[in-house]
Amino acid sequence: MSDVLLPLTRDFLAWLAARPRDYADVMEAWRTSCPRLTVWEDAIDAGLVTRSADRPIRIELTPRGTAMLAANRSLR
Repeated sequence: MSDVLLPLTRDFLAWLAARPRDYADVMEAWRTSCPRLTVWEDAIDAGLVTRSADRPIRIELTPRGTAMLAANRSLR
């Protein structure tokens, strides 16, 4: 994951951790047409978030995402 995107990734993970989010909410808030700002896609690829099988589809932190968020909070 790019060091440039790390602050945005932390923000994304914290946003997801605050409350359950539907896929549509995530897409509305975090979709971008800029190929250099791939926070959502990078988080999926890195195994930090996952899509639930439930309906509506939920986007949730994985254990790895939760650990990354906790580690970054302790650095502050």
